[in-house]
Amino acid sequence: MTKPPRKSAKPLLGDTEAPLRSRPRRRRDSAQPQLPFDPMPERIEPCLALPKQRPPKGPQWTFEIKWDGYRLAVHIEPSGVRILTRGGHDWTDRFPAIAAEAKRLPISTAILDGEAVVLNAQGRSDFGMLQQSLGGRGGARQSREAILMAFDLLYFDGHDIRATELSSRRHLLEDLVPPGGEEAIRLSEEIEADGETLLRIACNHGLEGIIAKDCASPYRSGRLGDWLKIKCVQSGSFVIVGYEKSTASFGGIGRLLLAARKGNDLVYVGGVGTGFNERSAGDLREQMDKLIIGKSAVDTGRKRSAVFVNPKLVVEIEYRAWTHDGKLRHASYKGLRDPADRASIHEIE
Repeated sequence: MTKPPRKSAKPLLGDTEAPLRSRPRRRRDSAQPQLPFDPMPERIEPCLALPKQRPPKGPQWTFEIKWDGYRLAVHIEPSGVRILTRGGHDWTDRFPAIAAEAKRLPISTAILDGEAVVLNAQGRSDFGMLQQSLGGRGGARQSREAILMAFDLLYFDGHDIRATELSSRRHLLEDLVPPGGEEAIRLSEEIEADGETLLRIACNHGLEGIIAKDCASPYRSGRLGDWLKIKCVQSGSFVIVGYEKSTASFGGIGRLLLAARKGNDLVYVGGVGTGFNERSAGDLREQMDKLIIGKSAVDTGRKRSAVFVNPKLVVEIEYRAWTHDGKLRHASYKGLRDPADRASIHEIE
């Protein structure tokens, strides 16, 4: 006679009459993390591009167009969207179209790194138009014309991915923000080309320059050389230390007197008298006249009809070269930087 099957000590199904109960959990070890997700950083210092004269060579480098605007980080959370400037200021209300588009992206949590720009009729980013759309330096106007050119993804679906190589971060970003879009958040597309060729084409089309990125690099805050910027025309941020009066110029400004950093000091680097229009010159004069001081903060040499100001205002200047004595050549005014943008003042080695 065969033996009846042995009753299992751990039956898959219990008594159908008895209520099913799961096994009690052990008490959680307080030393272990509670969630398998990474907490979203409140703010991330941006990765900055190191200036170079020529594009790098090698298969590890990928290239993008250089955009001329305000650097932004867009934080997407279940509770809402936050848009932070490079200096950490919350400008969510100032970019309503970007914020609205961020809410529509198919993701619950993310941090996008990009540049807010306004495009002109030729499709080029125009820093002056962006400033006007925001109401100028210190203004509080909303820019509905601004769009975000997204070029990196730092946090994705509950995970901090800054340690992941750029090529993988870009792959995720392209799934989130597809190429060729026309919305308020667009992808800053990578361009497969030789760096020298791309730079020449960018310059011929009147663009500011190109960005080179090491596709195997993690995302590191600061200016460490993982990203490089190569400009068609040189530009930089300089401090206003005064202005020369003129009755024949917009705003009565004949020439701005500028300074750059050299170590811990400011040094005079010449002036700029072109690039203004009536509106920008008027706004600039209003700002400078609030900061007038009796003596120049730097040695500017003898200046006739000069008015000196406290070096608080930072302007973006485009120029072609430097003179042998360290002055800007063929300089042109591009705009007044907002403090929230925390622009890096040009440093003289």
